[in-house]
Amino acid sequence: MPTVKMVEYEDATGEVKEVFDEIMRVRNIDWVPNVWKTLAAHPPTLKRIWKNLNEVMAPGRLDKLTKEMIAVAVSATNGCEYCINSHTAAARKLGMDDEMLGEVLAVVGMFNQTNKLAEGYQIPVDPQYKR
Repeated sequence: MPTVKMVEYEDATGEVKEVFDEIMRVRNIDWVPNVWKTLAAHPPTLKRIWKNLNEVMAPGRLDKLTKEMIAVAVSATNGCEYCINSHTAAARKLGMDDEMLGEVLAVVGMFNQTNKLAEGYQIPVDPQYKR
């Protein structure tokens, strides 16, 4: 259960309704995901996160699928069930299959483990890596 009252589409007005309409248009869906309905409890946050997300996830040197797979990896590391599911669905829509997801999660698991070992041992960084 969210900590705030989600704003349902039929109750949205002004900027919130504009952002909701844009989300559905851009994502080519006929519903507003719960994350956006929850963030709409504070319209400036809704608007800022939606704008920034679109800027960050736009194709650049990395394609959209790569960016979604990175989002899956970060979400898995952070333990965000909502984000794992939403970014996995988005990556699948862009072509990620089960084998690719398995590889992403294997990389996540490996580097979470080795990062914790490096942190625990307080391994000094090789000067060659700091160039």
